[in-house]
Amino acid sequence: MPIKVAFIGAGSVGFTRRLFRDLMMVPELTDTRFAFHDISQRNLDLVTRLCLKDIEANGIGATIHSTTDRRAALEGADYIINCTRIGGLEAFEKDIAIPLKYGVDQCVGDTLCAGGLMYAQRNIPAILAFCRDIREVAASDALFLNYANPMAMNIWAALDAGGVPTVGLCHGVQHGHWQIAEVLGADSREQVDIIAAGINHQTWYIRIRFKGRLIGGDELLAAFERHPQFSRTEKVRIDVLRRFGYYSTESNGHLSEYLPWYRKRPDQIHKWIDTSEWIHGETGGYLRFCTEGRHWFEADYDNLLERAGGPFDPTERSDEHGSYIIESLETGRIYRGHFNVRNAGTISNLPDDCIVEVPGYVDANGISIPRVGELPLACAATCQASIDVQRMGVRAGLAGDVTLLKQAMLHDPLVGAICEPPEVWQMVDEMLVEQAPWLPQYPQSIEPARHRLTSSPPTHHRSTSEPKTHGDQSA
Repeated sequence: MPIKVAFIGAGSVGFTRRLFRDLMMVPELTDTRFAFHDISQRNLDLVTRLCLKDIEANGIGATIHSTTDRRAALEGADYIINCTRIGGLEAFEKDIAIPLKYGVDQCVGDTLCAGGLMYAQRNIPAILAFCRDIREVAASDALFLNYANPMAMNIWAALDAGGVPTVGLCHGVQHGHWQIAEVLGADSREQVDIIAAGINHQTWYIRIRFKGRLIGGDELLAAFERHPQFSRTEKVRIDVLRRFGYYSTESNGHLSEYLPWYRKRPDQIHKWIDTSEWIHGETGGYLRFCTEGRHWFEADYDNLLERAGGPFDPTERSDEHGSYIIESLETGRIYRGHFNVRNAGTISNLPDDCIVEVPGYVDANGISIPRVGELPLACAATCQASIDVQRMGVRAGLAGDVTLLKQAMLHDPLVGAICEPPEVWQMVDEMLVEQAPWLPQYPQSIEPARHRLTSSPPTHHRSTSEPKTHGDQSA
């Protein structure tokens, strides 16, 4: 029987068609039954038409059932891929703009910091709803593959309260791996073997071999410092490499907002970022990128549709883990990647309950996670600070606990470096009020927060530039 793969948030501009085409490059999977679900009929139709043209042009047996009925999409599904952005760009804009009034300058704001914590509050009720439907109508051994951020908090909530086997997938390790190969002068990424471990977006390349030779931190630092592009665009990552001895997987803009050192003084941020591309640290850069991407997709859609239907070329298969995991489970071919899973002793100096990003192997027997051992102490300490925030954020999101949410925000490394406690309390109140439509677990908290805001003078006294783009809502 053909397998069934369901996409939640299938109207995604960036993920759905890419992952769909990846799967169609596996000969054994070309008869897959796909179910595309999204709350936006328009976005769903746009993506579905592109993928249907791909199927028709390649003469394969795959089918697509497109629906706004989530349970119908999930019925009998073997694999469920989550590509949602809960609250769309409307909520995302508030994740960036409100903290900025309090001096919290974020490039991305979708994983940690003020934006990431509020994103988790929106995601957790949705994740639990997805898991409930998967338990009730999907295949009995269905696997939930999550691509949505905040990755660690989403997976943590799913495993704690969702009752569904869940794995988180990200491409940060692959992208940093490519950079390391580039600076070492490798002909291809395959010449450089890496082991990376940590937590999502704070994963560390703890062992690097180039042509069989171990590469130390000093050698890697020198290679990055002399690279004509990365020496300019990856200043935060290079500085952390200089002080820790290990390179981080995540982009300059991402990493800069997870740490308390690089974005806390507006007059100094420019020293650590590069504005040639948003990903290098631009204020609100990812919001701008996503908004422009959605607008471009809609404006250029007719041209995209006309060009769709090219042959499936295995050399163009992306390095996203999702299709390789499904291929391995279905065919038995062995795949090695880096996955977000429950720690359970995998990294011995991080808590057992946290979500770690570590090496894993997949074959027909399932996903196997080897023991990593200890992280270097500085890397572990940086991860631990974020883990404590994530744990509080997840528990706040599950219980609708405003006090715990505010405590999580207070302990966030960058927020804590910038804001005084009264500012944190008021910032969270403002974000709760502005994002109330997406926070069903806080029904008794919104009006008290609104009252506190109207009865107390504003506490924020900092000003920085507004994010460059204010987006409309998109699924």
